Amino acid sequence: MTHALPDRPISPNQIDWPLLESGVEHGNIPSLLMLLHQMTGEARWLEEPFVPKRAPGLDDNDSGQLDEETQQQVRHHALEAIKAWLNGKPLALPQPDNAQLAKMLSVAMTEHVPEEYGDIIAAGMTKPPVQRDAPPMLKSKSAIVIGAGISGICAGIELQRLGIDHVIFEKNEDFGGTWFENRYPGCGVDTPSLTYTFSCRPNDWSKYFPLRDEIEGYLLDTAREYGLAARTQFSSKVEAARWIEGADQWEVTVSKPDGSIATHRADYLFSAVGILNIPQYPRIAGLESFTGEVIHTSRWPKDIDLAGKRIAVIGNGASGMQVAPAVADEAAALTVFARSKQWAAPFPQFRKDVPAGVRYLMQAVPLYRMWLEQRLSWTFNDRVHGTLRRDPQWPHPERAVNEINDGHRRHFTRYVEEQLADRPELIEAVLPDYPPFAKRMLLDNGWYRMLRKPNTRLIPEHLAKVEGSRLFSSSGIEIEADVIILATGFQTTRVLGSYDVVGKGGQVLRDLWGEDDAAAYLGTLVPGFPNMFILLGPNVGSGHGGSMIRNIENQMHFAGEVVLASAREGADTVEVKDEVYQDYRRQIDEAHERLVWTHPGTENWYRNAKGRVVAITPWRNDAFWRMTRTPNVDDLEFGKTQGASPALADAG
Repeated sequence: MTHALPDRPISPNQIDWPLLESGVEHGNIPSLLMLLHQMTGEARWLEEPFVPKRAPGLDDNDSGQLDEETQQQVRHHALEAIKAWLNGKPLALPQPDNAQLAKMLSVAMTEHVPEEYGDIIAAGMTKPPVQRDAPPMLKSKSAIVIGAGISGICAGIELQRLGIDHVIFEKNEDFGGTWFENRYPGCGVDTPSLTYTFSCRPNDWSKYFPLRDEIEGYLLDTAREYGLAARTQFSSKVEAARWIEGADQWEVTVSKPDGSIATHRADYLFSAVGILNIPQYPRIAGLESFTGEVIHTSRWPKDIDLAGKRIAVIGNGASGMQVAPAVADEAAALTVFARSKQWAAPFPQFRKDVPAGVRYLMQAVPLYRMWLEQRLSWTFNDRVHGTLRRDPQWPHPERAVNEINDGHRRHFTRYVEEQLADRPELIEAVLPDYPPFAKRMLLDNGWYRMLRKPNTRLIPEHLAKVEGSRLFSSSGIEIEADVIILATGFQTTRVLGSYDVVGKGGQVLRDLWGEDDAAAYLGTLVPGFPNMFILLGPNVGSGHGGSMIRNIENQMHFAGEVVLASAREGADTVEVKDEVYQDYRRQIDEAHERLVWTHPGTENWYRNAKGRVVAITPWRNDAFWRMTRTPNVDDLEFGKTQGASPALADAG
């Protein structure tokens, strides 16, 4: 596969040269080396003395660990090459093959990147087409999209490319999904901004890891740019979806705030409700008797005043680690109830602004941005995946799953000990006794600094009961509180739990799956539910790190290919065959049994009540990308096939 780079976005006479020079001066050395190699064709930029050295942890390695003289040599030549390119000189290597791309990323990352990974590198450096080559018959088809978060926006964009008329139903008042609902202090993403971006719409992010408001703004702007508001009905909650046998259509029941009910029909149904939309409320005896205010992080009130309050935070997962440090300084007293322990990695980019020059460099020279994104994608998406396999010969399964994983444990342990060196009594209370990555690795955005504050107290137990303003831990520790913040996450294993789905023959999806045992072929298709596509469905999220947007885009591409295959067959309906669905479920389960997330004695939000992993994928990102390129028509069941028309045959 080859890839095409975008055109020059800025003409030379419009360039702010001092700002561009500042960007190169502060740019990432490994990314500049890849740019130099492509712009000049010179192999020396991938060889000593320019080969970067390994950086610690998740650091961006902007210096490449090279000496100052070598860095300046790289920056000087990069600026000269960029100037020549902006003035019309073509790239010497415009389209490295996929094997060469993987080799280049190996140099940039100072570690081996598998040759097959070049496939996804090439895809990441290619902007999706504005329109897809869709057969004319699709113009007579219609679709319903449930949800207007990231998945719904992605679905709307792809349906536009296919030329399929569609309507989006969203229960909230605007786009954004989880980023519309989650407004708690400190709310942000644990994924680099360059990877938390639609492939069709790069963004000028102000921070390396954006906070909630900037993310929501980006989503709203993307929806507006693609005109999705004209196709969206807000404050419209889908209560049920039913397959109408004779009509071969989906009928959805939608409720409005005024109590009115309406039904709508379409040929295709895209469920874009995700897995982070039903709050998880813990069962705490007497919670309803609390005399203060109880707030779930996903239902944060706009007018809450926490100044001078005694605050209790329940939970120390991702939302807890964000909200607690954010409210600590205004609280009179802050108590954190943390029944479990979490691994947290150093986070040198926390709230760090992207320098103005670097932002400008990414806009003026897309090739630089693309290589920076590829480095971040490998670091946060797939770098650790190969180290998460359970080694049956490893002699210390109680602390790690293999030798490399044990090295990770030592590294993260040293970090915790350094952060709490002056509070040794806290180390035992926070240091996990399970392997790193058995739960999603969190980023330290001030958590350990917060624990050292004089007004902060950690109780490493669960909140057992509430009596008025008094809170009691499981061992009987008592505190007084004015506000309880429930940082207890979501019902992640209740896929499609927010509405009822009825397929062929009256089959209820919840009955097929049970309460928390969802499964879908490629996270997308379920037999007996024709023309229905689930986005961010079971086993699609990434547990080893990285942006969910890429996997959602992969799913939506696959869904589009299935729709196209159905049209080419001249079929009215399409669904996955039951044996294919069952075989894929078996593959998923067997793969997870070999990975850290099923390590005995470990709890995480990925697994259901029986211990089966439901929420996340066992696959590396490039593997899932390949799986979702082109459907095998032998895996699909087509209904009412009339035979493809000449136009459809041509479209194939």
